Amino acid sequence: MTAALLREIQYHTGGAEFPGMQFSKEEPIHTLYFGGGTPSILPGEEIKTMTDAVRQTYRLLPDAEITLEANPDDITPSKLAGWRAAGINRLSIGIQSFFDRDLKWMNRSHDTAQAQRALDTSLAAGFDNISADLIFGIPHLTDTDWEDNINQLVRRKIPHISCYALTVEPKTALAKMIIQHKKEDIDNDVQARQFEFLMQKLQEVGYEHYEISNFALPGYRSRHNSSYWKGEKYLGIGPSAHSYDGNHRYWNIANNALYMDYLNRGVPFFEMETLTEAQRFNEYILTTIRTIEGTDLNYLRNHFPKTMVDALILRLQKLPEEWFKTQDATVTLTRKGILLADRITVALFD
Repeated sequence: MTAALLREIQYHTGGAEFPGMQFSKEEPIHTLYFGGGTPSILPGEEIKTMTDAVRQTYRLLPDAEITLEANPDDITPSKLAGWRAAGINRLSIGIQSFFDRDLKWMNRSHDTAQAQRALDTSLAAGFDNISADLIFGIPHLTDTDWEDNINQLVRRKIPHISCYALTVEPKTALAKMIIQHKKEDIDNDVQARQFEFLMQKLQEVGYEHYEISNFALPGYRSRHNSSYWKGEKYLGIGPSAHSYDGNHRYWNIANNALYMDYLNRGVPFFEMETLTEAQRFNEYILTTIRTIEGTDLNYLRNHFPKTMVDALILRLQKLPEEWFKTQDATVTLTRKGILLADRITVALFD
């Protein structure tokens, strides 16, 4: 697989004769992200091989944010040392919960002790830029337990916290077990209450709520994820990876064996979609309305037809005033609006 990834890194510099997403060798790269699966199973040597390849092929900036997603049970002192040597300067650790009951319910492979040890070992190894994920709204997760989960991160001064409501996707094993009453269903009222507590608690201890699911101490926003929300160009490498150039979306084949085979044979290993004007308009709303900076109506006026923006303003006027606020032509969600973000976003779409 590593050989295929290195081949794709080179592929995207091929120029017009190579179909698909192209990325100039001179274009500065501000962030590099290893994620979308379990990259933390890789030793530092393999990570270094890929970071070196990116440096040699593209213009990776000296101060680039280089993130690795890590499972708690994969984190060891030797791996941490190897990752640091490979250039990783930010870890995103999937904690989810500090209660074995919850981790077992979600079929996670780690336990409470491993979650705590992963954070403490990472901090001791010199990683001061850490993001940790938590899940709320899990059945049997009491409000007291939820507060304890948050405090575990706050006490350690983890600079970035991402929190998500538990969701049940249709046709998954979890959905089937809930239908069969083998597992408890989620309670939306509990989720809303725990999210409101989260917002209040983290604000009180100095975290900036800069995107609906993301909180950061000053200077520790995720630069990589922020580029998505700003609609900036990005290049994805590997099976299932997505890329975006402002007008097109590309997604690589998901099957590992086919991905490697197609690359070896020079067969197109991705699909492409050209975005319509309405899709670009809606995606701008989708990504910006979730952020603290909000949706800039002046940007829309400068990039889209006046009729589309006028229609958006009419749709805004039909929504309850307590859901959002408009200042200097920028629309942002209120705390009440944040709880209804998905509903509001759909209502604003062209």
